[in-house]
Amino acid sequence: MDLPIQNLVPDPDFAVGIVLAEGVQAAPSPEPLAALISELVARRAAEEFPPAPVKEAVRQLLKRGGFKPSGRNKPASEYLAQAAREGRFPRINNLVDVNNLLSLETGLPISLLDLAAFSGRVELRYGRAGEKYVFNNSGQEIELEGLICACGAAPLGNPVKDSMAGKLQAGTSSVIGIIYASRVCADGRGLAAHVARFAELLERFAAAGKARTMVLPPA
Repeated sequence: MDLPIQNLVPDPDFAVGIVLAEGVQAAPSPEPLAALISELVARRAAEEFPPAPVKEAVRQLLKRGGFKPSGRNKPASEYLAQAAREGRFPRINNLVDVNNLLSLETGLPISLLDLAAFSGRVELRYGRAGEKYVFNNSGQEIELEGLICACGAAPLGNPVKDSMAGKLQAGTSSVIGIIYASRVCADGRGLAAHVARFAELLERFAAAGKARTMVLPPA
């Protein structure tokens, strides 16, 4: 897992936490993970979440590239919180459920992508004019210009919707988790704690070997 990872987003407030994990196995979520999710969903259903400072900081972060994070393009963390309030929180498999649990814990948008899709390098950068990708089985696309994106040879994930090309497959064995944060609401120490929690969850519930974690400095 010794691959180059660069933060090229020219925003001093952009903070990104990375988890790299090998040997993962997709499977139905075990009961202890399902119980953690159910307990947290029940709490969030009665709360305004993410907290206003976190919600605003993340939205402002995405706006600075020129993207409009609202409506169908709101951050994924807001979508998950709304799903918890409306009793439709998704349950997919152990890998996706770990990702969604952590997002519902932190209020931050997170991608969990197949590391093999990155072709040996990872860049965090703004989407360029004309860039877009398909994000669901229906073939719907999201325009990426000005949006922070996790890229290999092309964009594969972002804080709103991840691409079909980067999503986890039945045979996925190595993953990269990306926590998108603003230093306004998540300093380096807090973000380091979040990525450590991500690694612990992947090791505990997805058979990951020892995960590698890092917090990237500003570009």
